[in-house]
Amino acid sequence: MRQFLASFGWAWAGIRSAFATQRNLRIHVLAAFLACGLSVLLGISRLEWVLLILTMALVMMAEMLNTALEATLDLISRERHPQIKFAKDVAAGAVLLTALAAVLVGFLIWGPCLLALLPA
Repeated sequence: MRQFLASFGWAWAGIRSAFATQRNLRIHVLAAFLACGLSVLLGISRLEWVLLILTMALVMMAEMLNTALEATLDLISRERHPQIKFAKDVAAGAVLLTALAAVLVGFLIWGPCLLALLPA
């Protein structure tokens, strides 16, 4: 049980470390806070909150996995290598894909709410 509880501490340390060192993760966290603020103001539904939270978590997860992969590959070799470049580019592409999907989810959730606020 002690080991199980300690694993939460290690995971939290990883989140703190990533937040402290990764500018892009901080940008994603800021975007998530802004998204939550807008969602509160617009009064989105419970299902929309679920979709929003899962989407935000997916983006931050992708960013953290990208960071972990880059750190691991940098340990293997600091020299330019086509396979390492490929792996880093694919991981960065995964982050971009999740971020674009998050923007689309935002448009789908907030679009109708914002359009309803426009004068008829």
